[in-house]
Amino acid sequence: MTDAHETAADSSLRTTGGAPPDDGGTSVTEAPIPLLEPREGIPPVIADEAALARVIAAFEAGTGPVAVDAERASGYRYGQRAYLVQLRRQGAGTALIDPVACPDLSALGEALSGAEWVLHAATQDLPCLREIGMVPTRLFDTELAGRLAGFPRVGLGAMVEGVLGFVLEKGHSAVDWSTRPLPEPWLRYAALDVELLVDLRDALEKELDRQGKLDWARQEFDAIASAPPPEPRKDPWRRTSGMHKVRRRRQLAVVRELWQTRDRIAQRRDISPGKVLGDAAIVEAALALPANVHALAALNGFGHRMSKRQLEQWQAAVDRAKALSEAQLPQPGQPVAGPPPPRAWADKDPEAAARLSAARAAVSALAEQLSMPQENLITPDTVRRVCWEPPAEVDTESVAAALAGHGARQWQVEQVAPVLVGALAAKGAQP
Repeated sequence: MTDAHETAADSSLRTTGGAPPDDGGTSVTEAPIPLLEPREGIPPVIADEAALARVIAAFEAGTGPVAVDAERASGYRYGQRAYLVQLRRQGAGTALIDPVACPDLSALGEALSGAEWVLHAATQDLPCLREIGMVPTRLFDTELAGRLAGFPRVGLGAMVEGVLGFVLEKGHSAVDWSTRPLPEPWLRYAALDVELLVDLRDALEKELDRQGKLDWARQEFDAIASAPPPEPRKDPWRRTSGMHKVRRRRQLAVVRELWQTRDRIAQRRDISPGKVLGDAAIVEAALALPANVHALAALNGFGHRMSKRQLEQWQAAVDRAKALSEAQLPQPGQPVAGPPPPRAWADKDPEAAARLSAARAAVSALAEQLSMPQENLITPDTVRRVCWEPPAEVDTESVAAALAGHGARQWQVEQVAPVLVGALAAKGAQP
């Protein structure tokens, strides 16, 4: 361990302008130190079963939490699979694993099942880790910890700099991680991403404990670790950027057909759908309803660089949508579960709109008092649902039950229920 690393390990909370707003904790302000090399150097990439077995044995024998990170190729490849997995644990050092060469890491996941996994923005990495057999039973999310502790910037680089006093090089975050072989500067960057993750976890745990929020954080981490995989999104084509311009059902059918055609091509070629055809081009074609390839080629996104065969396949998709019967056309909007959009409340139910306004103000004030973002204190959707259909008898117990019924954690219920009671009672009685 270098002198700089020893400094990080010994400092409880070093700050360089990124500390939480409450200044009651122990902190020192020093110039940040560039972190240029992993302390044991760049480890070799694990790309065969024998090397993987050695890593599994080493990490199983290690002690303490294990830092975990994954790199994807968003914007380059289809889907969100992992193209590099990084781990670090005391007694085992750092490992870089190629999940393309070693696609089944379930044995590694099992070896680490008893350990606490430390991730930054865990919900981003957990889906791709789950695909290769790595599922934590306990975790610590340093980004979420930073939010709960009131840090104004919670990116990994900002947190490492603000809390530990080191500068991470972040120039390779958006590169194509499916590249093989991976360049040495990328591997250095990847190894450094887990270099101080456990140190950051330890410092944040102390800060959360100082603020009286450590149990809250643990409830949040447990909720993430125990959450089932998300359900597949219904009608994902409706999320096409620019969809708000598309009004008619026939035009919606063109969006759907072009989106589905693009998705099949992207999946077959294993490239990002946006590299096959842009969302803006899909919307242009839907609005124009081109009669033929010549008309399609005149639209933005279908220009001179596109081959005749490609133009024909997109025009065929448009023609399929145009040939659908009225009964086969998609409806203008998706069925919405729960309350209507808040902008419609004033017309549909003015009393509910008043309750929502009061509740938002109360939650905002409480979040400011607790030095955390409102959405981490309680989700806006939960607030809307309780305000749209409040309990018949508004009191702390009934509001607490309503919050819990919508998935709020116990700490959230305890903090939010009393202020919501006041908001619902004050506004609910008005005509």
